[in-house]
Amino acid sequence: MIQSYEDLLVYQKSYSLAVRIYKLSRAMPKHELYGIISQISRAALSIPLNIAEGYGKRASLAEFKRFLFMAKGSCDEMKVLIDFCTDIGYFDMELKADLKNCYDEIGKMLHGMIQNWK
Repeated sequence: MIQSYEDLLVYQKSYSLAVRIYKLSRAMPKHELYGIISQISRAALSIPLNIAEGYGKRASLAEFKRFLFMAKGSCDEMKVLIDFCTDIGYFDMELKADLKNCYDEIGKMLHGMIQNWK
């Protein structure tokens, strides 16, 4: 039974992944604080934030789905950021594959919610 956004598996997974991204960003060079660190942290956190905010507005199906679409957009943004971090040497190929798989899964979950939520 879903009683809050915290009960949604997609929220739980995206929140945990955002925490992981924040921890990974701590290892990046300090000169990236206002560059890639800021961008990747905001994009990662925007996914669970949009899910939570949309859930709070779920009385309007269109409004809820609008927030899910924004979360899905941030999910795609994260995949670009992961590629970029790999290409400039901050992530290795194994981490890249793992993170992209996680965001693929979250993206599929969001797509399913957008298609099936009533």
